[in-house]
Amino acid sequence: MRQVDHFLAGGVTAAPVRKHQIWNPSTGEIQAEVGLGDAALLEKAVATAKEVQPAWAATNPQKRARVMFRYKELIEANMQDLAELLSSEHGKVVDDAKGDVQRGLEVIEFACGIPQVLKGDYTQGAGPGIDVYSMRQPLGIGAGITPFNFPAMIPMWMFGMAIATGNAFILKPSERDPSVPVRLAELFVEAGAPEGLLQVVHGDKEMVDAILDHEDIAAVSFVGSSDIAHYVYKRGVAAGKRIQAMGGAKNHGIVMPDADLDQVVNDLSGAAFGSAGERCMALPVVVPVGEDTAERLREKLIPAIHALNVGVSNDPDAHYGPVVTPEHKARVEGWIDTAEKEGGEIVVDGRGFALQGHEKGFFVGPTLIDHVKPHMESYKEEIFGPVLQIVRAADFEEAVRLPSDHQYGNGVAIFTRNGHAAREFANRVNVGMVGINVPIPVPVAYHSFGGWKRSGFGDTDQYGMEGLKFWTKAKKVTQRWPDGSADDGNSFIIPTMG
Repeated sequence: MRQVDHFLAGGVTAAPVRKHQIWNPSTGEIQAEVGLGDAALLEKAVATAKEVQPAWAATNPQKRARVMFRYKELIEANMQDLAELLSSEHGKVVDDAKGDVQRGLEVIEFACGIPQVLKGDYTQGAGPGIDVYSMRQPLGIGAGITPFNFPAMIPMWMFGMAIATGNAFILKPSERDPSVPVRLAELFVEAGAPEGLLQVVHGDKEMVDAILDHEDIAAVSFVGSSDIAHYVYKRGVAAGKRIQAMGGAKNHGIVMPDADLDQVVNDLSGAAFGSAGERCMALPVVVPVGEDTAERLREKLIPAIHALNVGVSNDPDAHYGPVVTPEHKARVEGWIDTAEKEGGEIVVDGRGFALQGHEKGFFVGPTLIDHVKPHMESYKEEIFGPVLQIVRAADFEEAVRLPSDHQYGNGVAIFTRNGHAAREFANRVNVGMVGINVPIPVPVAYHSFGGWKRSGFGDTDQYGMEGLKFWTKAKKVTQRWPDGSADDGNSFIIPTMG
């Protein structure tokens, strides 16, 4: 059986005794095992990171950028292999897996411009003979704890900016699909990075706690469920670390009466069911405004959902593949059961779906649930599967209030031809990322990603200039070079620049 091991100091290490099974979600078979590390293994990774980081931080930014650029070229050259490997462990179809890699690669592309964005500020003559300037310096060692649903994109979000700014980085990916993160680290060494600058350690809660408690790790970035994000934030901050912890989501799509419903249905098909709904920026709740809009939208959604092709991850004609594990399949179907018990109408039922020839695969059919109410637990919580819920709003005010009052505040979208309504909605809604006729409003790499409320803990977003700030600390220098001709004597008054 294939073994997935840790990647320390530029090489793959032998797996420890504790192991975790890796499924092939399309077949329902175990295809590999990953070794789970502990605090002692993390200590080895940290020791190596401490050795290599100072020299990397002292490397001038343009040389760091050249490594990032070579890395970009290697990712592009290995795109197909990375996507197929990712798809085999996660279950998302290969084209979607390529998108996973590409969105991470875009952050690497942004990091190639690190000499420009890392420049500080300078003021000449801030006072008599006094100049003031600032610089941004690396923190030292950073760590990332990443989820199963984007095993390429999210690690590159984190280590791309962390390493470009001069830090060493230790990545703990999900144990459910760990092979692509290891391959990303191998390619980074191939690109010319010092061995040990980017290391991968595998593990479960034991490894997470070791990372959060280690005194030499200065900052931790996390993406996962909200309960764990909150735990990571509290424990990491208590240990004196800089923490950004992104949590779950329940993104809404507001459909105004004037929206192009054919376009809305097309957008919802991909946003709700793509990647089997296993995206924190999926659109699992649609909010039609007015009963007429709701009925017209429902009429168009039903045949579109029935037309979706669920297939194995390497089927080029499949719209989406299986979910990641048998436990997750049971969880998603359990939420459909809950919605039905709570009074939701199961319009299209994906429970019990089986793909011919792959009956053991972890497939959930596309599901549409109407007449969902805000008090229902199935609405309050993140389902993270191919399930679309319809929550009907009487008017625009209710449509703004629903996502604003929800515990999650990751993303939201509004579909309309009315510019005033779109502008008003974007200004008022209490959500971190807003799409206007864009169903999945993930910002481009030179902006930043981050939600509000229980979707994000910490004060800094992922990647872009926010990522630059998170992975660096600002130093401010006030300097004067006196000519030695003046003697002003001692001063006991706070200096001013007047």
